Amino acid sequence: MSLKLQTVICSTRPGRIGPSIAQWFHDYATEQGGFDTELVDLADFHLPVFDEANHPRAQQYEHDHTKAWSRSVDSADAYVFVIPEYNFCPPPSFVNALNYVYFEWNYKPCAFVSYGGVSGGLRSAQTAKQLVTTLKMMPMVEGVMVQMPWNLMDDNGRFQPEGVHTESADGTLKELAKWADALKAMR
Repeated sequence: MSLKLQTVICSTRPGRIGPSIAQWFHDYATEQGGFDTELVDLADFHLPVFDEANHPRAQQYEHDHTKAWSRSVDSADAYVFVIPEYNFCPPPSFVNALNYVYFEWNYKPCAFVSYGGVSGGLRSAQTAKQLVTTLKMMPMVEGVMVQMPWNLMDDNGRFQPEGVHTESADGTLKELAKWADALKAMR
């Protein structure tokens, strides 16, 4: 049985470039063939600031958006979060999405494709790694860091990776596959 990888677009703001970077990573992961792949956009779920009456551990979801998000998260064996850096942190949409569910995340690996200015979103990814561990997820050391991504877009707004991005993606996908396979037994 094949493992499922979700590439999750974490920025939801208008004018974002995350979808272009995420589409590149998703297509690259699909070509590598180690996972069944799915591209997920947080914006499609329209998650308001956490609005469930019950704690996520109860899994007594009242709202359709939460139920849809729960099904999506639960269906994957591994995640790649494509995150920008906002004030040295991941976007609030990412933190909110993590908080909506609990057991659906447990014992699954994740990695980060971060982007931003000169830091390439590394500070955002470091903070995000701490957050996911509280959901019993395993963040990979490997990841992809994209500095100044606006300089790597073609005339059609498509991200044009450089060698360092594809090399980083290779290492990230290999580690994710190892961990996803190993952690599946714990679920």
